[in-house]
Amino acid sequence: MSRRSEAYRDIIISLITTIEEKEKEPIEEAADILAKAVADDRLINIIGSGGHSNMAAEEAFYRAGGLAAVNPLLDAGTNLIHGALRSTFVERTPGYAKAVLDAYGIESGDVLIIANAYGINAMTIDCALECKKRGVTSIGITSQGYANFVPKDSHIRHPSGKNLYEIVDVFIDSHLPTGDAAVHVEGLQQTMGPTSTFVNSFAVNLLMIRTAEKLLEMGIEPPILVSGNMPDGDKINRRIEQKYRLRVKHYR
Repeated sequence: MSRRSEAYRDIIISLITTIEEKEKEPIEEAADILAKAVADDRLINIIGSGGHSNMAAEEAFYRAGGLAAVNPLLDAGTNLIHGALRSTFVERTPGYAKAVLDAYGIESGDVLIIANAYGINAMTIDCALECKKRGVTSIGITSQGYANFVPKDSHIRHPSGKNLYEIVDVFIDSHLPTGDAAVHVEGLQQTMGPTSTFVNSFAVNLLMIRTAEKLLEMGIEPPILVSGNMPDGDKINRRIEQKYRLRVKHYR
């Protein structure tokens, strides 16, 4: 490996180690909320509110080793597949999030994980504010340091200037470094080696593992999917999916 690839590896390892070491308490609190939701036959709703943060919701859904009770809010407006620039325009549109939560039927008593690398755009903040209005318990996965770095009057922010970590009921810090990309390449002004997908996915999966452990402590077998590429994988998953496929939009 080159020095740059070694640096990238070390940065990723350092970030996920920091999350594991420093975010134990909020992960415990969030896992308690999610375990109770599953025990009460509710869904674990999750949204990656903009751009590449959508991958955090995709990572949690229909995943080998993941919980079947996950309901991802995969909004076409902010997904890159329909246009990268369009995605940016949409995620900065105030009020848009309300329609998305309405479309997925997010209501009082539900829980919603909001994963967003920076935690400042209109889509993200409106999701959190709507949760407050609707009586929905919110769990935020984002970077406090990054949010604090961006000026309050920046055009990329929600008009309120608020940060996700300040609004949600439980905040898990992803410790994303400012600028996201973290590897300095000689001869380039811009850094390379993005980190947001790694930290968001790691935090999400830590949370899912701890939720499953808490369900076991409650005497409840967690509905865990296996890889469909394993022998009998489809058969095992089909049995688990029956409970959720009509309730989770993207199972169908």
